[in-house]
Amino acid sequence: MTPYAERVWRFVCEQSLIPPAGRIAVAVSGGGDSVALLHLLAELAAEGHVALAGVVHVNHLLRPPACDEDERFCRRLAAQFDVPCVVETFDVAEVARRDQISIEHAGHRVRHACFGRAADRVGARHVALAHTMDDQAETVLLRMVRGAGAAGLSAMRPHRDRIIRPLLGVTRRELREYLGLRQIGFREDPSNLDTRIPRNRVRHVLMPMLREFSPNIAAVLSREAEIARADNEWLAQCADQEASRVVKRIEGGIAMSVASLSALPPAMSRRIVREALTRVSGRGDIGFEHVERFRRLVDETSGATCVDFPGCRAERVQGDVRVVARKGRGVAERVVTFHYRLEVPGLVAVPEAGVEISAEVTPAGAVPSSPREVAVRMPVGGHLTVRNRRPGDRLRPCGLGGHRKKLQDFLVDRKISRGARDRIPLVVDAEDRIIWVVGLGLGDDFRVTTDARSMLTLKVKSVGDCL
Repeated sequence: MTPYAERVWRFVCEQSLIPPAGRIAVAVSGGGDSVALLHLLAELAAEGHVALAGVVHVNHLLRPPACDEDERFCRRLAAQFDVPCVVETFDVAEVARRDQISIEHAGHRVRHACFGRAADRVGARHVALAHTMDDQAETVLLRMVRGAGAAGLSAMRPHRDRIIRPLLGVTRRELREYLGLRQIGFREDPSNLDTRIPRNRVRHVLMPMLREFSPNIAAVLSREAEIARADNEWLAQCADQEASRVVKRIEGGIAMSVASLSALPPAMSRRIVREALTRVSGRGDIGFEHVERFRRLVDETSGATCVDFPGCRAERVQGDVRVVARKGRGVAERVVTFHYRLEVPGLVAVPEAGVEISAEVTPAGAVPSSPREVAVRMPVGGHLTVRNRRPGDRLRPCGLGGHRKKLQDFLVDRKISRGARDRIPLVVDAEDRIIWVVGLGLGDDFRVTTDARSMLTLKVKSVGDCL
């Protein structure tokens, strides 16, 4: 095992990132950092420390034909290590236009949306990402200049949910040394040199300037992130304890005691207020100014008795401030993502859609045509998945001669309201192809043919009023 792999293993052990012989999927873009990560984890796998479960690659459909060459490169890498390669394709530019966000933000969103699904498909407990110490330092600087407290300055965590980052203790330069010594090839992404992108401007302009003051600036900023993370976790625990005393539920929202909130230190009250506004509004954009406006409302000398916030309204009533959801124009509804495994035969509850969906193998015969019961050709693979839509979804609806159609357009054509589209369950196969848009239509790829000896019958049963 190389000294580089030993160093990564020490970091993994210090942070308790991977259980003994844990199965890990590796997110690989084709770039140097992720290729190095795959090779380093392969070294650890050879020592029995971990088990490589597969490679995950997201094709963003940017920079054609280079994006397809990246995908082929990653497939060859996976074959080299004799592990499956899970590829998901998203039109990231379309996502960015639709949601009015940057290409970088859209790419981050779709990548993270696919990691859990990919891990399930290869039987992995975690997905390893190739963020380095330099990436951590750049994140700290970006959040600092945009304004951030301890939570923001904590930057990227080594371990969060199913995501692990084994390379946060290694610099980008060290990874290039490793690749060079072992003569490992990788793909270069020219967009990494585009200084119009804020992160690249920090990487190529700001970081070199800071190195003139501190040659080890990446390590310094990474250490600051570690300190901020520990502080933030302790404050969060304290805030949770105080919130149980200060906050109480009411119909349509919550109420907070003015006297109790005023008695708290600002650091504590700000955390409790921000969490309360976020919870009631369902919004992720509650910032410092919103929190301070709320705290001025708590101050009875300010004269204010009612303040509107994104998605909610706060009103001082006697000794409490009551926060209730505010419906109306411009208030976005929180989208709840769901993803459930459906065994064959089996039954799964989908509470987000208010339904139960079952699957069973039946002899070929009369094909049901009810919106709540359909028969399809037996898909390849051991299980199905029930999930809601995600950016880039497409299908071949029956009756369109095999033509592919965006799921978004399919739902619009059937006059499904914007608010209901994210609650429509989709049954997909092991390759994430849409079999059934539940209650609305089948994918033509799964139409039962006359030579079928058996078929898969899917049924949906309402247990609420969402579908």
